[in-house]
Amino acid sequence: MTTATGTVATTRASETTRWGQLIFGIICMVMIANLQYGWTLFVNPIDAKFHWGRAAIQVAFSIFVLTETWLVPIEGWFIDKFGPKVMISASGVLVAIAWVINSVADSLFLLYVGAAIGGIGAGVIYGGSVGNALKWFPDRRGLAAGLTAAGFGAGSALTVIPIANMIASSGYQSAFLWFGLGQGIVVILVALLLRAPEEGEVPAVAAVAQSRRDYQWTEAIKTPVFWVMYVMFVMVGAGGLMAVAQLAPIAKDFKVDTIPVSILGLTLPALTFALSIDRVLNGFCRPFFGWVSDHIGRENTMFIAFLIEGIGIYALLIFAGNPFWFVILSGLVFFAWGEIYSLFPATCTDLYGKKFATTNYGMLYTAKGTASLLIPLASVLTAATGSWHAVFYVAAILNIVAAVMALVVLKPMRMKFMAKS
Repeated sequence: MTTATGTVATTRASETTRWGQLIFGIICMVMIANLQYGWTLFVNPIDAKFHWGRAAIQVAFSIFVLTETWLVPIEGWFIDKFGPKVMISASGVLVAIAWVINSVADSLFLLYVGAAIGGIGAGVIYGGSVGNALKWFPDRRGLAAGLTAAGFGAGSALTVIPIANMIASSGYQSAFLWFGLGQGIVVILVALLLRAPEEGEVPAVAAVAQSRRDYQWTEAIKTPVFWVMYVMFVMVGAGGLMAVAQLAPIAKDFKVDTIPVSILGLTLPALTFALSIDRVLNGFCRPFFGWVSDHIGRENTMFIAFLIEGIGIYALLIFAGNPFWFVILSGLVFFAWGEIYSLFPATCTDLYGKKFATTNYGMLYTAKGTASLLIPLASVLTAATGSWHAVFYVAAILNIVAAVMALVVLKPMRMKFMAKS
């Protein structure tokens, strides 16, 4: 099918076209995964070189997450209006610059600047890729959002060991430099192939109830159901972000980080093994739970996943001193956490329509930034109490409460909102 500029498409796009667009978005997501999920590998080496303290270094992680999330509504407006190609290509330059700055940062200020630039670039790429997936797949929105988010969750799985090895052999500065340049270049090239669907190119049938009108962000934030989702996002996101940012320090404090663990014939140090498995499970859970939610409903799926997350966090605290169970239970935590990045965008777009999907989910996605504010507090609380117990207890309770809220609060509110729409 060919469509002249400015005309409305009347022919359905082929499945090859739809899946091609999805795959391009996934590749872009894979290329920015290390900015968040590879960060934990750099915390201890940076502290060993400059002795700034973990809490001060983790502020950079919070800055990254804040700029990655809180600017997405603005970036999403531009993406919805002008398309993903230009915005995401330019952001590939930003994520490369960010890690180049990190490679030469000799002060906390420079480290924070690199984090801010990386967050801006990653936010555009994340929001644009997820938004494009939601628009191309209204019939399988949970699965499409999950597969795209999986690129971000599992994208660093293959590079955990190479980055760790480069840090050990050449220093963390070299890892920042070369991986940063490589990731940025790939984003620039692949983003040139992205485009949003024209009217009539995608099917309108879906198994999950969806709104028949498109809400702008100014309308969405005035609905109570939006803020219920926002609170739940913060509650669940805080526990997972704590695990992402603090996994290496946790392993070191429990003295299991370098102990070899053998699973299915593969032997690796516990921390390296945990990071590799965590990335895979964190990615796999996103399309899995998204697919499940397409069939049994968003809130029912949230209840199951959030409950598993709460139990997993508590169990990790109890058995973290055992290297085998540290690996297994950290994997369970990541498996039950990553699905928020498929369930919430799918639910948000079900409620408020696909035309402004990137902007509306961008508003909801700022909850991740709000949750990130708790990350440095986790280090401070641990230093004050002398253990990780308080942090784990709070994270587990928040997840269990969010699980109950999914069924008791969110589900009836969403049904009432959909009836009115």
